[in-house]
Amino acid sequence: MNELRRKIENRAAHVGVIGQGYVGLPLALVFREAGFDVTGFDVDPKKVDAIACGESFIKHIGPERVAAAVKSGRYRATTDFDRLGTCDAILICVPTPLGRHREPDNSYIHSTVREIAKRLRRGQLIVLESTTYPGTTDEEVKPLLEATGLRCPNDFLLAFSPEREDPGRRDHTTRNIPKVVGGVESTSTDCAALLYGAAMEKVVPVSSSRVAESSKLLENVFRSVNIALVNELKMLFDRMDIDVWEVIEAAKSKPFGFMPFYPGPGLGGHCIPLDPFYLSWKAAEYGSWARFIELAGEINTRMPSYVLHRLQRALNEDGKPLKGSRILVLGLAYKANIDDDRESPSYEIIELLREADAHVEYCDPYFSEARKTRRHDLKMRSLPVTAEAFAAFDAVVVATAHDLFKDAALFEHVPLVLDTRNMVEPLFAGGRARPRIVKA
Repeated sequence: MNELRRKIENRAAHVGVIGQGYVGLPLALVFREAGFDVTGFDVDPKKVDAIACGESFIKHIGPERVAAAVKSGRYRATTDFDRLGTCDAILICVPTPLGRHREPDNSYIHSTVREIAKRLRRGQLIVLESTTYPGTTDEEVKPLLEATGLRCPNDFLLAFSPEREDPGRRDHTTRNIPKVVGGVESTSTDCAALLYGAAMEKVVPVSSSRVAESSKLLENVFRSVNIALVNELKMLFDRMDIDVWEVIEAAKSKPFGFMPFYPGPGLGGHCIPLDPFYLSWKAAEYGSWARFIELAGEINTRMPSYVLHRLQRALNEDGKPLKGSRILVLGLAYKANIDDDRESPSYEIIELLREADAHVEYCDPYFSEARKTRRHDLKMRSLPVTAEAFAAFDAVVVATAHDLFKDAALFEHVPLVLDTRNMVEPLFAGGRARPRIVKA
């Protein structure tokens, strides 16, 4: 392992990153920019071809970064997993979805580790970055690798380091977000921390891979529970005719003891809607039940249905039934100004509107066409961001607060706006005539 450490210190280690998506692509670029040779692995030939052409398929990652990395000759992408044998460090960034019954699906991790095991050699460092439940690295990944006859730490090293990507942010990036690292034993921790420290500003070593796995889950459980709290208060305050957004603004004026969270139409992204259930599932193995996690999941999961109910109520007040009404949903992305629609509640809202026999369309400048997901295949195309397009609908549902939607002129001729993001009312703060706005 001294040779591996020497390679890392001299930037001579060859880094392999499995998965070139929202986590793997920026990670590969950061290591290349730090002076390492990097190979990106992916099963999708379209991604590999795009990278070879210096193109970026993730909007917030500029194509100039990808092009510069490829032009250097020290970053390449491939579908050929036989090249794993040439890598000194292999970082795993593959999806960890939920099954139909909200059970963890680690099949992508297992299949990836089996591919690594076929090429595993002495002197390699393997790091799992995919979010999962405590014990995955030492209980599942390690035995698959040791089935080769090689042993950790004598022959190879193994660690977990949770990804902390937040797509679209400019203030916190892959390079400057502190990197938690925990090995299955101390040598693995030290070597993994050395690797990440060579490319990132701050590394936070912890005592074990289980602590590192748990830290990621705590981060996302914290957010899920607090978002569920404000979502529940939103529904309660609506009955009391109290604006939850104004309540939050008042509460956050307190300079201590309060952190603002905001309601919405449901949870999106790969982390918060999924990761907490990995911990609640694992808790059952120990005869425990994570009741906060389950309750938060129940509240957040039903938010799209609440949006539908609130829209139906608002239309009724205008003397219109939901059935047959023309409804425009603004935004497929799960948050503003990104081209990431993973687990977006907009898909669920559109499906519910279809089931209610409404005539539904969507508008999102980041998605000219709705992508097929694991659970949805809308087969829809986006309408243009124009006042004329918006005016043709009985109601517009604001699901995502893209900056391109923040033009009051777009809504001047819309009879009803159902705003789940508190975006539209501030646009009319100057006293000009405004549409009917209902917050949901």
